[in-house]
Amino acid sequence: MDRNKLKRIQEILQVMTDRQYVSGVSCMVVKDGEEQCYYEAGYRDTAAELKMTRDTIHRLYSMSKPITAAAVMILLEEGKIDLLDPVSEYLPGFKNQYVIDKGVIVPVKQPVTIQNLLNMTSGAAYPGEGNPAEIRSERLIEEVKSRMFTKEAMTTVEIANRSGKLPLSFVPGTTWQYGFSADILGAVVEEASGMRFGQFLAQRIFEPLGMKDTGFYVPKDKQDRLAKVYRDGESGLVEEHGYNLAIQNKMEVPPAFESGGAGLCSTIDDYARFAQMLMNRGEYGGVRILAPKTVEFMTTAHVTPAQQKGVETWESLAGYTYGNLMRIMVDPGAAAGMGSRGEYGWDGWLGTYLMNDPAHGLTLLIMHQKVDSGTTAYTRKIRNVMFSALDD
Repeated sequence: MDRNKLKRIQEILQVMTDRQYVSGVSCMVVKDGEEQCYYEAGYRDTAAELKMTRDTIHRLYSMSKPITAAAVMILLEEGKIDLLDPVSEYLPGFKNQYVIDKGVIVPVKQPVTIQNLLNMTSGAAYPGEGNPAEIRSERLIEEVKSRMFTKEAMTTVEIANRSGKLPLSFVPGTTWQYGFSADILGAVVEEASGMRFGQFLAQRIFEPLGMKDTGFYVPKDKQDRLAKVYRDGESGLVEEHGYNLAIQNKMEVPPAFESGGAGLCSTIDDYARFAQMLMNRGEYGGVRILAPKTVEFMTTAHVTPAQQKGVETWESLAGYTYGNLMRIMVDPGAAAGMGSRGEYGWDGWLGTYLMNDPAHGLTLLIMHQKVDSGTTAYTRKIRNVMFSALDD
């Protein structure tokens, strides 16, 4: 790669902080297993004047999802689950599901399957106001939040079973809608493995890969490395202290709800280990997490043409399909910037971003902590710089 071109990424990060788009941000590019660049700018905590560093701990939010998918793949290759298993086999709350059509309860004949959850075609909704499923999901999350720091805090499995009793947004498998599916999968992993979700992830993924700073909370001796969360204020960035999707802000206590969709924290170096494991077809540092065929399936599965219409409602997913809790590029010419067929990854609500491009052995990671970020214009600018730096 042309490392002189990659230096432009540093300039983009500096613009992001100078304009107070973010308080601090870091970025890493890896090619063929070798780090090509790491850049950082700004602060993880502006009030304390603590600079962004590569060991800064970030809340992953939806970048937790690929890790959850990997956990499901482990169980799949061990024969402990089948993708067409009804979720009700693991979580009885998913029996007798229904949709609400014009105020009328309509039972659905097709049960939600594990594959529906992996592909976001389950109909299990995130909180919102668009339909009865979203409204009732909002009520459930508010209840979870109200009990978070009490003796009655709701567990991963309890929340999943409660979500199963809510109406679905649509008949499972008929379309695609981003929602609560990954959190339900965390509960499925618990029931299928006989271990708490966080324990399973630690034993089967984090510890073998040396991801020492990744988990569902940040211990006291690491709290000074946890980045603050920011949002736009009237005259610049201000700290955000809310509990989006019932994820604690300070991440200081082990949660009862280990959210497979949004609950993990990590560093850029830790996540790079996970990304390289996938890039290496399931192996990293002499440790095998998944079989090569499993990774191939995990990173190439896609939704049906009918379901794809739901994916296409997201402007940032132009050129992509979706499968196993990740976007997968199928039409680079339709995308809003440079890319490669077969690249995959996901992003998070606070601006964390993963892309693996097997065609070029290329990994991109971006980390920052600003509300409602995800994939932004800056993300696309960084991607374009990175792809333009390729020699082939």
